[in-house]
Amino acid sequence: MNESKLTIPELCLVVLVGASGSGKSSFARRFFLPTEVLSSDYCRGLVSNDENDQAATGDAFAVLHYIAGKRLARGLLTVVDATNVQREARQPLVALAREHDVLPVAIVLDTPAATCALRNRDRPERDFGDHVIRGQIAQLRRSWRSFEREGFRYVHTLRLEQLADGNLTIERQPLWNNRRFDQGPFDVIGDVHGCYDELVELLERLGYRVTAPAAGAASAAGAAGAAGADDAGGVVVTPPPGRKAVFVGDLVDRGPGVVQVLRLVMAMVAAGDALCVAGNHDVKLLRQLRGKQVQITHGLAETLEQLAGQPPEFLQQVQQFLDGLVSHYVLADGRLAVAHAGLKESYIGRASGRVRSFALYGDTTGESDEFGLPVRYPWAAEYRGRTAVVYGHTPVPEAEWLNGTINIDTGCVFGGKLTALRHPEGELVAVPARRTYVEAVRPFLPAGTAAAPALSSQQEQDDLLDLADVSGKRVVETRLHRLVTIREENAAAALEMMSRFAANPRWLVYLPPTMSPTETSAMPGLLEHPREAFDYFRNQGVGRVVCEEKHMGSRAVVVVCRDEEVARRRFGVTRDGAGIIYTRTGRRFFDDRTASAAAPPVVGSSAAAPTSNECRDWRPSEPRPPAAGGGTLETQLLDTVRQAAGAAGLWEELASDWLCLDCELMPWSAKAQELLRGQYAALGAAARAAVGDSVGQLAMGCERRGTAGADGLPAVLERYRDRLGRVGRYVDAYRRYCWPVSSVADLKLAPFHLLASEGKVHVGQDHLWHMATLARLAAAAPGTPLLATAWRVVDVTEPAEIEAGCAWWEELTGAGGEGMVVKPLDFVVRGRRGLVQPAVKCRGPEYLRIIYGPEYDVPGNLERLRRRGLTAKRSLALRQFALGIEGLERFVRREPLRRVHECVFGVLAVESEPVDPRL
Repeated sequence: MNESKLTIPELCLVVLVGASGSGKSSFARRFFLPTEVLSSDYCRGLVSNDENDQAATGDAFAVLHYIAGKRLARGLLTVVDATNVQREARQPLVALAREHDVLPVAIVLDTPAATCALRNRDRPERDFGDHVIRGQIAQLRRSWRSFEREGFRYVHTLRLEQLADGNLTIERQPLWNNRRFDQGPFDVIGDVHGCYDELVELLERLGYRVTAPAAGAASAAGAAGAAGADDAGGVVVTPPPGRKAVFVGDLVDRGPGVVQVLRLVMAMVAAGDALCVAGNHDVKLLRQLRGKQVQITHGLAETLEQLAGQPPEFLQQVQQFLDGLVSHYVLADGRLAVAHAGLKESYIGRASGRVRSFALYGDTTGESDEFGLPVRYPWAAEYRGRTAVVYGHTPVPEAEWLNGTINIDTGCVFGGKLTALRHPEGELVAVPARRTYVEAVRPFLPAGTAAAPALSSQQEQDDLLDLADVSGKRVVETRLHRLVTIREENAAAALEMMSRFAANPRWLVYLPPTMSPTETSAMPGLLEHPREAFDYFRNQGVGRVVCEEKHMGSRAVVVVCRDEEVARRRFGVTRDGAGIIYTRTGRRFFDDRTASAAAPPVVGSSAAAPTSNECRDWRPSEPRPPAAGGGTLETQLLDTVRQAAGAAGLWEELASDWLCLDCELMPWSAKAQELLRGQYAALGAAARAAVGDSVGQLAMGCERRGTAGADGLPAVLERYRDRLGRVGRYVDAYRRYCWPVSSVADLKLAPFHLLASEGKVHVGQDHLWHMATLARLAAAAPGTPLLATAWRVVDVTEPAEIEAGCAWWEELTGAGGEGMVVKPLDFVVRGRRGLVQPAVKCRGPEYLRIIYGPEYDVPGNLERLRRRGLTAKRSLALRQFALGIEGLERFVRREPLRRVHECVFGVLAVESEPVDPRL
């Protein structure tokens, strides 16, 4: 067979077949990428350093098959360059293709023995005698007609003159299921089963204009078995601009309008306005129309009765249409896959009998239930793919997402609903069945009015977190910072933190990033000054910044729901309140287990780790007890935020029943206060006593000697007096950060980011919006712990505004404040070198005294500290910022909790990297 163009599937295993010297390697170099070709000679050299060492052939092919398997698993076309003239050599390659559900292709190079021998004589390392070549060609001849029986789906034979033809080409043909180029948007419609009236109603609700005969009359005629040739004839469906319908199969059987449904869907597909995949009922009807022996069950009898009055031309069209339906489609650059009964991740975009069978029937355990129906294996519970899989086949009362998959067969023909999923919007649109056309063998609709389920399928699945989802080295893809690498040892540290100390992990949808300080200041006596922060952002191309007062407290994330039903429905949290306040490491701020009138809850319960046999308070079986006299500190503070959100109109304005806020909670947590009392205070008292004694002794010595400093004693005395003053300022500094907490009135909560609400992560809003919105929140609750953060805008290109910003910082720090945070006006900014720091902190000299010690600003010490490096800290801040926002965005998109926790664990993991904690 002479061929000038060879057609092969875009994803396949190409097996080159030919004697040594037939030109296989030259052919491979001509038509395939070097990375696509696996040469047996090269693999022989890999394992033996000699490509002609025949003793290494077994090991060489083991390496070749291993690499080929890895490539095929990744969906990459692979070419095997070896003689492959023996059936025994080809069999493992066919098996490898089947294992990875790709098509095996044989390209046979039929080169005469004389030409092969001549070529080998020019290659001394291959001059192994003409008899070897003759033997290889004889082996090839014996299996010439057996390639298709061996399992090769495509076989191309090329003769010497064709190989020399400069016009020879190879066309890579997309698989029938590959419609990645089709971006949609799509309306994926569940199992119709002859429910024509509901289909028309659903299409119209989706915005399609359907021009067809009266739906009710057609259905009635179909139900009576008297559907004529003109029923639903001439149907015209006009989709909304740009949209396309996708049917998940099972158009036929059971319902009264099979003919009308077939006409409508066939017309839409022919017009290019719809796609359709095969369903098991459709395939069964096709076999019946072809004269195959099938069981006339499960609604097929009704379908055949409705088709009985149709002309032969229509039945032929139906047969051709059903025969052309593929097992599944991959759409929108691989973001969406549609199959009738579902699809494993490894099957997406593949072509084999196994893939088609799974797409038609799903996966069963081999057992039958009490209704005689097959027990289906819950493949969706183990799905981990990035492609959203939409399917039907098994009716469910409500369509809901599970691990990126969704079953939209809501049993219309059984009295349920006909449901469509709009992609990429993620919106579900459904119309109720007009009546129950047939009773389901296995009841799936709740009897009467059923209570809402405790948790959704996804939330039930998320109840058990898989160690494999968070452990080991990981590379997390983020929208803001591309790829973030999590090292294995850091992931282990994060897992330890989460498993032992964290709050209910269902609440943990976000952890805030660390913050880098400004560049080190050169101003006398200062380590940090806002001028360096202004310079940094100006150099990054940022013109305007927002300066916010830095509160003297602890970072807190507040998640507040309108009620416990919202907490259950949206977060999957039951019996754990309607919100939470937790630290930047995921621990509860308040230990409610100790709540009582005599012993009020303390801030920062994370100071002590629970023992191994201690029950954590987030477990659903152990609801947290309220404190006497109005609830715990946490519930009271959450109630304050909840009521303020209502008074400020945020619930309605944001169209949300939950909020996630980034805040500062004051005073410092109990852990920090314990650190102050147990270490800083003790250090301060001891230092004050020791230095005070030294000052007294030195003063007495100077008085006795009555010298003017000839022996240097007065100078020493002055240094000690200076040291005593620094110790005093050190004690005064840390005292500002703690005070006793006996009621919620003793707390202060200053929110500064409204991070997320239903359907939205608010990183698209600038910081002015955040500050103004949160100022409204605080103003709506006067006399409560809610505190508005002071802020101002600075144009970093205007010297006068820079001076005003610096003066404000001096005012804040001079009054004992910690300092300020400088942020670009926009929440997310990209500069010349990528993502810009979302914020830098500029701390005052007295606060830094707590961090670095009483004498940090002694000239020698200050010069040493000025050599501090910020590169690691800033890298850490950017990666945590990207991970935190990515986790929130995944939660808002309703991705599985494991995907959200990949980012939360990532924030904790990189936190354990060795970075100076004083920065």
